Amino acid sequence: MDKSKRLFPKSKRSFRRRLPPIQSGDRIDYRNMSLISRFISEQGKILSRRVNRLTLKQQRFITIAIKQARILSSLPFLNNEKQFERSESTARTTGLRTRNK
Repeated sequence: MDKSKRLFPKSKRSFRRRLPPIQSGDRIDYRNMSLISRFISEQGKILSRRVNRLTLKQQRFITIAIKQARILSSLPFLNNEKQFERSESTARTTGLRTRNK
């Protein structure tokens, strides 16, 4: 088929390939906190594979490493800053209430 007869011509836009987030020398381990913290959101959730641009095998290893770090308490299960503020404000309001008899 001739190039002139193509129905959908290819776009001429250049495509820049992104570098993988995990280099070949990086070891996915629960002790490597600098690597693990890149794949956790601000709320403490594990980011999806599409967001991380990881392979399936790498995502599995990252998930396992994050869970191990959480169990060994080197990584929190969730970010407690907002939760702490809420619980502190509710404690103040409950202390002010008095019961009328």
